[in-house]
Amino acid sequence: MRYWLMKSEPETFSIDDLALKPKQTEHWDGVRNYQARNMLRDQMKEGDLAFFYHSNCKEPGIAGIVEIVRAGYPDHTALNPDSPYYDPKSASDQPRWYMVDVKFRRRLNRHISLAELKSHPALNDFPLLNRGNRLSIMPVTKAQWNHILHIE
Repeated sequence: MRYWLMKSEPETFSIDDLALKPKQTEHWDGVRNYQARNMLRDQMKEGDLAFFYHSNCKEPGIAGIVEIVRAGYPDHTALNPDSPYYDPKSASDQPRWYMVDVKFRRRLNRHISLAELKSHPALNDFPLLNRGNRLSIMPVTKAQWNHILHIE
């Protein structure tokens, strides 16, 4: 099993939105960064767990936990001209972008802010805290995962 952090802007799609979906499951679409795409396509597997991180908001931070319930598959929104994630260079026979399906597991007992995460020396090598890291998906080590759950 691997651990991840997945960012979403809560105004676009929040942990609460996921909890309200049928079967509390939804595809994680719209990733348009090749490094993040490769993680979706090649590394994320069913059963992996991810922190659901609210980004680009008043208080960014970890809001909950999701489970990967379907491994990487082509992102169909790239083929839809009406989608904000449309990519005219993507084709159904040679997909450029991928997505996974996630299932709501739980909200954290409390929101763990980015500022609080930065205050923990045990997380100094956490990719989220690296200056300039803007990836929407990133790996989390088991030690980092356990530390964050411990401070919850």
